[in-house]
Amino acid sequence: MAGRWLLEAQLTGSGRPVLHPGEVECYTLSSVDIICEEKPNFPPFRSGVLILTTHRILWIDGTNKSGAAAIPLGAVNHIYSPSKSIKTMFGKSKVRLQVSATADGRIDERGSTAIVIALVLRGKSDLDSFYSRLRDAWSSRSWEASSSNPGRSDSRENSSGFFEGSSGVRMAGVSGILRKEQEMWESTDKSLQEAFQDLNALMSKAKEMVMLAEKMRLKLLSGSTSFGNATNDEEAGSNQEMQDWLLSVGIVSPVTKESAGALYHQQLSRQLADFVRIPLERAGGMIALIDVYCLFNRARGTELISPEDLLQACAIWEKFDVSPVMLRKFDSGVMVIQNKSHSDEEVFLIGFHYSISTCLSSYD
Repeated sequence: MAGRWLLEAQLTGSGRPVLHPGEVECYTLSSVDIICEEKPNFPPFRSGVLILTTHRILWIDGTNKSGAAAIPLGAVNHIYSPSKSIKTMFGKSKVRLQVSATADGRIDERGSTAIVIALVLRGKSDLDSFYSRLRDAWSSRSWEASSSNPGRSDSRENSSGFFEGSSGVRMAGVSGILRKEQEMWESTDKSLQEAFQDLNALMSKAKEMVMLAEKMRLKLLSGSTSFGNATNDEEAGSNQEMQDWLLSVGIVSPVTKESAGALYHQQLSRQLADFVRIPLERAGGMIALIDVYCLFNRARGTELISPEDLLQACAIWEKFDVSPVMLRKFDSGVMVIQNKSHSDEEVFLIGFHYSISTCLSSYD
């Protein structure tokens, strides 16, 4: 659990952080400590995974997946430049932050006092790269933009999309042929420019739609927990179906090699374990690996993964034991993902009952 002076962060069943609407991961580091230099009596956070997002600095315990803490970037007042020396080249690197806190030392964006905390990077961490990403995320202040209305207006000026040629003037000879080819090239160039503008607008709108879908899904989840006693089974089923549909729209913050670095396959494995839960339930507890590859890449949008990355991510499940799912390979060579509780006896019984019900219904 998070200490008294850091905010507690929520995790999924596989140990991945639950992101806020509009929050995107930027950088991931392993073996990071968080200490409060001004108050040595505060309990430190040792050797965890640090995930920098556009909204927060997340720290996840490397030994216990239920422990996670967060530092809102909105509470950061100043980021000190890291000092470079021979000692830091061969030892631990530190990034110091001045953050707002309450009188008792708990980090709070509206705190009346300030404390200095240190992020201690162990091992072979790229200090300069992390510091640059941290300053960029802090300067962009994305947490303020995500709290506003996502349906903002588009600043791109719309064009008619039609080319006005000189059809009223009849041209002949070489000059007419050259003029006609020039008009064709101008029309093609204009069409290409509009096509790329529309593509950029579509990609930006797609990100907004994914963020909106995630907000609606969280709204449904909060509504179902608040008014669960007042809803009937039909309404509960409709809400669950709506949540599943919104979840299939896309992954808000897909794990990438650029953001996760050396922890890419580990974080990808955890994200895949969270994603595959709903498709497994719909498929009855077992789904072909090729189908998971298509569904997962569709949800990731432009951040596609290779089949080798998918195989490696599935193989890590057994090592970390963070998911109730497993990768299974049949004698025929077919590979599937199934629930650990999904046994061959259950499949046989389900098929047997289905065959009996089919035969009985045929006699009716």
